[in-house]
Amino acid sequence: MDEGEIVIDSIESITLNDVTHDLAVESGFQSRADLLKVAKHGSGENIYLIRFHYRTAGV
Repeated sequence: MDEGEIVIDSIESITLNDVTHDLAVESGFQSRADLLKVAKHGSGENIYLIRFHYRTAGV
């Protein structure tokens, strides 16, 4: 990757029901189950959808 930084576009509190197959695919996963295998850990119940993009240096 080129030198740059991650830019946060939004942070939104969501529910587990908001984690859909379409959201999982948009996030780079094959399925909702695959996303939850990675994202769901510990005993916490808070879920946040964080949208971000990568900005290269000098842009």
